[in-house]
Amino acid sequence: MASAPQQIYLASKSPRRRELLKQIGVHFALLMVREQSLRIDVDETPLPNEKPRDYVQRIVRLKADAATRGVQARKLPPCPILTADTTVTFNDEIFGKPENVADATRILSTLSGQTHEVMTALALSFNHETHVALSISRVTFDTLAPAEIKRYIDTGEPMDKAGAYAIQGHAAKWIAELHGSYSGVMGLPLHETTMLLKKVGMVV
Repeated sequence: MASAPQQIYLASKSPRRRELLKQIGVHFALLMVREQSLRIDVDETPLPNEKPRDYVQRIVRLKADAATRGVQARKLPPCPILTADTTVTFNDEIFGKPENVADATRILSTLSGQTHEVMTALALSFNHETHVALSISRVTFDTLAPAEIKRYIDTGEPMDKAGAYAIQGHAAKWIAELHGSYSGVMGLPLHETTMLLKKVGMVV
C-alpha cells in the first residue's frame, strides 16, 4: 500500500494562499514554472454567456492540467498539486483583477452598497485524478463615497485582486456582512482544502 503524501505542490503565485496553508500546517513546495514553454498560466478570458460558477471551475481545471504538465515535464517527484482560482461576481458579471485605475474604480463603484459573491474553486491533482471543490461566499459592502474609493485605489492594494479588493486589507472596514468562508474570500477556503487533502490520504 502506498504511503500517504507528506507534502503538496502549490501552483499559485499568491502569498495569501501560502499563508493560509501554513496556518493549517500543510507542507508545500511552490510550483513556479519559469520556462516559457512550461508556464502554468492559462487564458482566463470568460466564454460568451459563461456563468461565474462554471467559469471559475473551468479555469481551475485548466490550471490543474497545466500544472500537471509542468510537473511531468520537469520530472519532479509525484505529489498532489493544488491549484485555485477566485472570482468576484455581481449580477452574473465576472470581476477579475482590474486592468487599470479606471477599471478598479468601476468595479468598486459597482460593488458599493451591494451584496456580491466570491467564488473560489480548488483542484487537487494526484495519481491521474483531479478533485474539484467550490466555495461560494456572499459579501455585503457599505455604500462607498468616491473619495473613499480613490483613497483605497491610491494604496495600490486592489490592483492585483479579483474584484479590486482584499478582505484581509484596508477593504475589511467596508464589509458589513459576510456569509460563507473568510479564507475562501481570501483565495483558499480552508475547509474545502482540507476535505480535498483528506481524499488523497493526507493527514491535516
